[in-house]
Amino acid sequence: MFRSNSEGTGMTQLLKKTPDWLAIWSAARDRLRRELGGATFDAWISKLTLLDFRKDEIKLGAARPFVRNWVANHYVGRIEKALRAEGGNPASLTIVLALSDNPRIGGAVAAEEPSPQPAAVAVLPSAPAVALGQAERLLFSRRPDPLLSFTTFIEGTSNAMALRVARSFAEDEADGISVLYLHGSFGFGKTHLLNAIALACVARGRRALLLGAEDFMRQFLGALGRRETLGFKEELRAADILLIDDLQHLCRSSATLSEFLHTLNAYADLRRKLVIAADRAPSLLENLGADVRSRLSGGIVTALEKPERATRLAILKARAEDYCRKHANAIIPDETLARIADLEDATPRDLLGYFNNLTVHVGLTQNPVALNAAVSTILSRGCTRRISIEDIQRKIADFYKLDPREFQSAQRSRRVARPRQVAMFLARTITERSLPEIGRRFGGRDHTTVLHACRRIAALCEEDPTFAQEIEFLKRVLAPEK
Repeated sequence: MFRSNSEGTGMTQLLKKTPDWLAIWSAARDRLRRELGGATFDAWISKLTLLDFRKDEIKLGAARPFVRNWVANHYVGRIEKALRAEGGNPASLTIVLALSDNPRIGGAVAAEEPSPQPAAVAVLPSAPAVALGQAERLLFSRRPDPLLSFTTFIEGTSNAMALRVARSFAEDEADGISVLYLHGSFGFGKTHLLNAIALACVARGRRALLLGAEDFMRQFLGALGRRETLGFKEELRAADILLIDDLQHLCRSSATLSEFLHTLNAYADLRRKLVIAADRAPSLLENLGADVRSRLSGGIVTALEKPERATRLAILKARAEDYCRKHANAIIPDETLARIADLEDATPRDLLGYFNNLTVHVGLTQNPVALNAAVSTILSRGCTRRISIEDIQRKIADFYKLDPREFQSAQRSRRVARPRQVAMFLARTITERSLPEIGRRFGGRDHTTVLHACRRIAALCEEDPTFAQEIEFLKRVLAPEK
């Protein structure tokens, strides 16, 4: 009797149907495509391969860590439900990282292949576990400048707050704050602070990614054209801290602004840090949606102001000490540096340019008379107050009773369009800025728009003497003060 029951149980086990997991997985994929839609399916589910199904323990492989973690966090339940709906009854379902380079979309591997690495659910790794791809090499090709550290940054009244905030951000002391936004005019030290933060984070073993806005835009549009945006997103979000310089240049493209918003949200969700630098406050950036503006304004927003004389002199002295340390016979008198520091409108970048000119003369002669003559030449170039495009916009807007922000808007009414053309014409005439740069300061307009404005105003000056007198008056108003 006992023997008979044993034989019956054995026969039952032999007759028990073994699930055809290849067919079940194929049918489940079709079901998921219908349920999730083509776009979602192609982005996440189509990337998965059936790697192993021994003992009904299903292992699906993803080629990238970001895909693996996203699917593990968002779609495991839907996949398991689809498998059961197609006749499968998985004992377990695991999303793993498939390290093989062989393309097996939707396929399976033999059961004797080694078991892949287990998934790390819900946490994005600080560095990808797979070989770095082209996007990684391009994104991380820009390294922080080792010379632009917190040690070499000269602190003064104009930048003390920005420096303290940058240090606390780099040392993880700004708890609960994920965004730092630095703004100030060109040459005030924003790029230096971004580099310093990146260097400090790298020194602490953190993965820092420093990008210019142009780099961000170029890499994203390139990935979009190659249909590799997923890889771009993955590498971008793999950093512990992301630093983007000159954000104002990113405002020219709606596609890159959209991706930037996704990046902002992703870093906020992952409790990672984002440092942004731009030439103006978030409220003054054009083409930003309310969502992006709100995210940026919700972080720490701090400005770098024009350096006062004490800071200008400290910058020059620090550079002079470094120069004399490398050139033992060089002598740069303190009064010479003081004369250069008297240039009220000189930015730190301007000061370094003047100092480099000075060192050329120091290297050629130690004659005090010749050195004083060289300083006088440098001062004659720098003592004239340089008019910025923002100065021109404010003066012209005041003359025509407009808000300067209207020059950067999309308005084309004559009330705004003609004064905008006048401002572009004067920016081109008075400043040394290029056509593309002027266009960027007027709401991200193309350089051909600036060229058309210049030609149009010049033509009107020839046709209308009264208008020509108006332009001459505005030139005198904007004339640099000696």
